[in-house]
Amino acid sequence: MKVHRELAPSLPHFNHAVITIGTFDGVHQGHQQILAQMKAEAARVNGETVIITFHPHPRKIVSSVPGDIKLINTLEEKIQLLEKAGIDHLVVIPFDHVFSNQSADDYIRDFLFKYFQPSVIIIGYDHRFGKGRTGDYHLLEQHGRELGFEVKEISEEMLNQVVISSTRIREALLNNDIDTANHFLGYPYFFEGLVVEGNKIGRTIGFPTANMHISSEEKLIPANGVYAVSISMDEESFTGMMNIGVRPTVDGKKRVIEVNIFDFNRDIYGKKLVIRLEKFLRGEVKFNGLDELKAQLNADRTQAMLALSAQ
Repeated sequence: MKVHRELAPSLPHFNHAVITIGTFDGVHQGHQQILAQMKAEAARVNGETVIITFHPHPRKIVSSVPGDIKLINTLEEKIQLLEKAGIDHLVVIPFDHVFSNQSADDYIRDFLFKYFQPSVIIIGYDHRFGKGRTGDYHLLEQHGRELGFEVKEISEEMLNQVVISSTRIREALLNNDIDTANHFLGYPYFFEGLVVEGNKIGRTIGFPTANMHISSEEKLIPANGVYAVSISMDEESFTGMMNIGVRPTVDGKKRVIEVNIFDFNRDIYGKKLVIRLEKFLRGEVKFNGLDELKAQLNADRTQAMLALSAQ
């Protein structure tokens, strides 16, 4: 998959482009139906699939109260998932007030048609675009007849599945329901971060941990608790368990992410880890001292290894 992060002059001439537009946050099972529709249309017209997405998230720019937007995927994670899905091109449009203030007609002619010369545009039956959200499916069809592209509809049923999936995933992650989240995603929920120095309490009780720094403030971090995880570092794979929380047993105040990698004893400060959540084990608990914590961590390790062996 080719990734394009600006319009002129870097965009190529697309071959019978079949395009769709959206955030595709999660690239989950609901989205997969849209991707399949795109690929089927591309095969029909002997063309290329092109996804147009926006960064930052449009809600951060156009919402009167943007709020604290938490995303299932960072942009780089989304790129990985769309490439795995077999999309030919991803175009990342820098979204700002100037872009959002285009009229619907200008959006079609001076953006979609000028840069993509589409053969087919696939959009939701209720998709709105342009300043004041005045553009819709019928306006695209009208321009398509004049400019020579087809417009295909994403059905209400399919779009509802996307919305339901996105909502269920977020709710599940915030309620320790990793099984449901992973079911709707179609893959284990993951995030990546750099290993930073912690307070080294874990190593004193036989459970050294890699403390994670997640650079994206928009990334949705699951609810506090202990999880069985799989880990990737460079080209290597490991298993382990992860705690998200404030570590009440040692009077912690700041929320941290700590990963205990099984059968591992190396200095990995500064390394990037990819953490995949495989199973929720338990909630965060305040224990009566380090001995009680150590006993529970031994039980957690046994439970995590059983859960991971069943994956």
